[in-house]
Amino acid sequence: MHIATCVWQEKAAAAAMGGGGGGVGAGTKKKRKVEWATVAAAAGGALNCAVSFVVFSALDVLDVVLCLVYKLVDYAVEAEWKACYCAAAARGDGAGGPRVLAPPGPKVVRLSASSAKMQLEDVSDTLYVRPSLLAGATRKAGPAPPALTVSPAIAEMIRGKIDRPRPPRQAPCWSDCDCKVCHAWSAAPLAASHLYVHVQAPPASASAPGGASATEDVVFIHGFISSSVFWTETVFPAFSAAARGRYRMFAVDLLGFGRSPKPAELLYTLREHVEMIERSVLQRYRLGSFHVVAHSLGSVLALALAVKYPAAVKSLTLLAPPYFPVPESEAGAATQYVMRRVAPRRVWPPIAFGASMACWYEHVSRTICLTICRHHRVWDRLFRILTRNRVRTFLIEAFMCHTHNAAWHTLHNIICGSAARMDAYLDVLSSQLSCKVAVFHGRDDELLPVECALAVGARVPRARVTVYDRKDHITIIVGQEELFAAELEAVWRSAAAD
Repeated sequence: MHIATCVWQEKAAAAAMGGGGGGVGAGTKKKRKVEWATVAAAAGGALNCAVSFVVFSALDVLDVVLCLVYKLVDYAVEAEWKACYCAAAARGDGAGGPRVLAPPGPKVVRLSASSAKMQLEDVSDTLYVRPSLLAGATRKAGPAPPALTVSPAIAEMIRGKIDRPRPPRQAPCWSDCDCKVCHAWSAAPLAASHLYVHVQAPPASASAPGGASATEDVVFIHGFISSSVFWTETVFPAFSAAARGRYRMFAVDLLGFGRSPKPAELLYTLREHVEMIERSVLQRYRLGSFHVVAHSLGSVLALALAVKYPAAVKSLTLLAPPYFPVPESEAGAATQYVMRRVAPRRVWPPIAFGASMACWYEHVSRTICLTICRHHRVWDRLFRILTRNRVRTFLIEAFMCHTHNAAWHTLHNIICGSAARMDAYLDVLSSQLSCKVAVFHGRDDELLPVECALAVGARVPRARVTVYDRKDHITIIVGQEELFAAELEAVWRSAAAD
């Protein structure tokens, strides 16, 4: 693994080395400052834990109340009960009860002792096994039992989504936005629809399906609660004229996000996401070989594509990949371990608080989507008024144009559900693929720590890991677009030279 640092990191380190003088008195003061900082950090951590316990215990109760409220409102508005995952799975060993069998095999749900098995290897158990904070605090240490009981209502709901006995619902749910940006996909049948793809092609190359191919193709995959504008409004304008003349670039809106389809009956599994990328980009535009650039959650999809198309991928660039190596003691509950790492149920830092509400509380997160996503046009207008149009608002479209159903299932089935697959993907990438691998991470990323990128580098020794100082999950790109565009061009040139 090759670890690169930023220029300003190296300058800061040199400055620190150069200022080492000062005598014994200065050393004593520095030691005292370190001691006080340690005490303050410990006190702050204890306060964070105490406040978090109170807040998230209250959210446990609030989520139950909101479940009842939404059932009533859904029935009143749409004349049908909306299924949810609130019937929490209780551990037990009833002989005839419905069960989910844990790894190493695929998850299987039995609706009754005599019913047929339903393959659910793509469905994360974190959708229906999310213990309350108090229950989690009092659970016994050690690996999880090998079997979990599952509510028949949950099994029936998942089976209904997979079997799809009814035609897909085209009309948006009352709590989702119905604007043209969010819901334009409903004009065509889902079976014939594609993801929204922004294509930036060289002037001599046609961007329509079946047109002449550019010299090289690049597929950009955004992260969680984002869209293609995360790329098109940042690095796309920053590429050099040479790059714009050589590369045909495809930025997709993932299934359920941005301008892409958001069907209510899908589970938004890894398989469904990858198949839609294949149909909407690889097959539609006839990509024979390509580079892949992915951010955050998109890194999981990028790895799945690379493993599925080992001879087609020229280079793989991962930004802030969500890779958490699972300890052996947690191997029986890898999805639960990753959920606790991504969403630690802490009020500080704020991004961890937001991730925890989105991941642990189905109905609290639906309320957030109702407040923000359904009214994203209002928020956009308010932001423009408050800033007097002096600040670009593309991130509002990037972060707010999705449905709760899509975000909820994607978060659990991709981030948490891929926990047991990531090691296998990275091992294949390391031993069976020869493509160039570059990993970028911000040192100040409070959502996915920099250790995630270092773990990828340790698993794939040839990967070049670059850590940006004073950059987080978003500012790893936003604010340094030209620098990052140059980095990507260097990766692609290096891949062509190999």
